[in-house]
Amino acid sequence: MGTTESTQATDHSSRRAFIKQAGAAVTGVTLASQSALAVETAPKKIRIGVVGGRFGCSFQWHEHPDCVVEAVSDLRPERRERLMKTYRCNKSYESLEELVKDKKIDAVGVFTEGPNHVKHVIEAMKHGKHAISAVPACMGGGIEEAQRLFDAVKKYGLTYMMAETSYYQQPTISARKFHQQGKFGDIYYCEAEYQHAGLETLYFENGRRTWRHGMAPMHYPTHCTAFLTGITGERLTEVTCLGWGDDDPICKDNVYKNPFWNESAMFKTDRGHAFRVNVWWKGAHRGCERAQWIGDKMSFYCGDPRGVGPTIVRSAAGRKEKDDAGFVRDLPGMERYEQPEWWKTDMLPEPLRHNSGHHGSHTFLTHEFVDALTHDRRPTIDIHEALAYTVPGVVAHESALRGGESMKIPQFDSPRLG
Repeated sequence: MGTTESTQATDHSSRRAFIKQAGAAVTGVTLASQSALAVETAPKKIRIGVVGGRFGCSFQWHEHPDCVVEAVSDLRPERRERLMKTYRCNKSYESLEELVKDKKIDAVGVFTEGPNHVKHVIEAMKHGKHAISAVPACMGGGIEEAQRLFDAVKKYGLTYMMAETSYYQQPTISARKFHQQGKFGDIYYCEAEYQHAGLETLYFENGRRTWRHGMAPMHYPTHCTAFLTGITGERLTEVTCLGWGDDDPICKDNVYKNPFWNESAMFKTDRGHAFRVNVWWKGAHRGCERAQWIGDKMSFYCGDPRGVGPTIVRSAAGRKEKDDAGFVRDLPGMERYEQPEWWKTDMLPEPLRHNSGHHGSHTFLTHEFVDALTHDRRPTIDIHEALAYTVPGVVAHESALRGGESMKIPQFDSPRLG
């Protein structure tokens, strides 16, 4: 370790010890509530640098009362201009490597290409910056890459957060509240699906392949895994996964050596529950990013792409009916759920109480990262949670390559969320 890195690690050691101690004491209810309650004025403002002029433009750093966009960066001049215009920022750098040298910057938003997330987060932390990255936390480098990110966050004692939108979708917030209130009873089964046919339009730009070209579906699992792990805190411990591909040249020639358009996995959790996940890029299906949580007292279904709105099903409570063969069976109650717009509430500072991308999640992600830094606490999707969402997909893809072999999932353990 060089002199500069050693000094930074020492500077942040007391802060890391505090976060570790606090994290061991909190529960899922506490963590989930902190971002909702901590909207008072912070003792300082966070000065952030934003890198990546596509997805990086879709957050609200400039609107947060405790945040200042100090600088922006993108390799492409037109994207740097877009970032500057979006965040009303006059300072820009031609690369992340230059931006992280700016001593006025406290944190960096890493919204660069998926395969570069680990490299860029580590580069930011080497220069003493906290980091939030787009999903996935790691991609393409296997478990070794996940370990490298985990070790770096531990080494530098800085805050890392993954900007997983499914954690703060409006139905997910509702499901998390239901779980905290005990309304589900035992969530013994969950299904999640991310269906995005036509994604290959992003595989080429100006006739050249982009980083997305041929990427494995299960290397992009977090839009599904967050729906369960981000609510109950369960860890995914085993998986069997099957993939489907066709004769498209994309499935035969890509840097990921991935032959699949679609992958379907069945996970086992550390509580012995089943969790089915579909990540599909191609086929006769409607686009969606949704889940359904099945409990012994109540179940909750997100809106279905076939037109069925959010629905609650409650246990029978003595109601009966006859099936088409004449046998008597329980008749659970079913009701339409009017989805609250949580972004309109005091869960957010007033300037951020407006709709935003990915089912209203972006303002929540913006606030959570800033609020965690200003109040010296763990963000909800910290390094442990980020890897708990991401690593199961890495292993699931390996299972699919092996024809559905059952495989164990390594754990990057932490205090449970709930």
